[in-house]
Amino acid sequence: MKKFVLASLGGILGGVLIATQVTGPLLAQERSDTPNVYEQLDLFGNVFERIRSEYVEDVDTSDLIAAAINGMLTSLDPHSSYLPPEDFDDMRTQTRGSFGGLGIEVTQEDGFIKVVTPMDDTPADMAGVEPGDLITHVDGEPLLGLTLAEAVELMRGPVGSEIIVTIAREGVAEPFDLSIIRDTIRLQAVRVRSEGETVILRLTTFNEQTYPNLRDGLAEAIEEMGGIDELGGVVLDLRNNPGGLLSQAVSVSDAFLEQGEIVSTRGRAEGEGDRYNAQSGDLIDGKPLVVLINGGSASASEIVAGALQDHRRAIVVGTRSFGKGSVQTVMPLRGDGAIRLTTSRYYTPSGRSIQALGVSPDIVVEQPARAPIEEVDDTTRPTRSEANLRGRLDNADNLSEEELRQMEDERARAEEVARLRDEDYQLAYALDILRGLTALNGR
Repeated sequence: MKKFVLASLGGILGGVLIATQVTGPLLAQERSDTPNVYEQLDLFGNVFERIRSEYVEDVDTSDLIAAAINGMLTSLDPHSSYLPPEDFDDMRTQTRGSFGGLGIEVTQEDGFIKVVTPMDDTPADMAGVEPGDLITHVDGEPLLGLTLAEAVELMRGPVGSEIIVTIAREGVAEPFDLSIIRDTIRLQAVRVRSEGETVILRLTTFNEQTYPNLRDGLAEAIEEMGGIDELGGVVLDLRNNPGGLLSQAVSVSDAFLEQGEIVSTRGRAEGEGDRYNAQSGDLIDGKPLVVLINGGSASASEIVAGALQDHRRAIVVGTRSFGKGSVQTVMPLRGDGAIRLTTSRYYTPSGRSIQALGVSPDIVVEQPARAPIEEVDDTTRPTRSEANLRGRLDNADNLSEEELRQMEDERARAEEVARLRDEDYQLAYALDILRGLTALNGR
């Protein structure tokens, strides 16, 4: 290592001597303002040797190096980190859609471990973890003062084992404990279902399966409806989606756009970055589209919501998204490890950076807190209408069987939406918007 450093230093000094007339004063000023990097590396070496020789217990030198690298990266921002070989393998497995754990996406904010989102139908989700929760303790051990990587390591464990996490939640006076059983997380990237003339696409993550699942599931749902002419619109549900692969965010956005920019990235150097543009072809032929977001929608979810919003292709409904507007590049290293380094910011087609700001919905719709079961009022008050009056005129003779059937279908759809409002108010709101747009379009 010393030979390599000395050889580099010699090359630099040689260059300075050749160009001393031009760059000498500038370099002198730079040296006076900036500590010499080799002096700093020598300082690191001294500290490293002191720890090895004088620390109260024997330490593993590879652990020391890994901790030093990770500390250097995590000091930059919450999303840069060192990935030892086993963590690098886990990350590659996650992008394929199956991994072990709690099913929770976390970040670090002011020293606290904050939940970005629990993933659908995972142990964390079923235990009641919510976006915005602060995890203060794991199995009684405080997390304050630990790095994000150290906190995540505490939450790992064998499949089937129990973990007790202590949660501090806004609006709840005291922290409380949740018991979670670790499990193998198999993410279904896209879930598809229909409500009347509307297809609901629920995206849980952006991994390698996301766009293929969306494309195939949407095509199957449209076929079951009887063709694209029978489709009223689509709800793209990105709530509590923590993001994932940039390439998949571009593909999902492109699925509903005919042309134009989807997202651009800008790095440190001027002119450094990429632009991603849509190709012709809209999977739903311009039919109405509503995008649902909330505070758990992050990263790739925000790319999709921002692109469709800027192009006026979709109405964005819900609450402000998480606000992660940076791009991390995973760079493999010798020894099978890697670093995850923030290399650029991304911008929506209108030039917006959503870093720490998030995507603001076109229509703000809060999700009401679900009332405890014992507080639900099951009493129903009878309704009054013309049909309840004695001696009313009967209209059945003036309507054909087809008209009667159509009225019954419309009534059934209205009752279904009413039921859905109790289960998922934001989704019911999105469906109402699509029905209104469909009516305006003459369907």
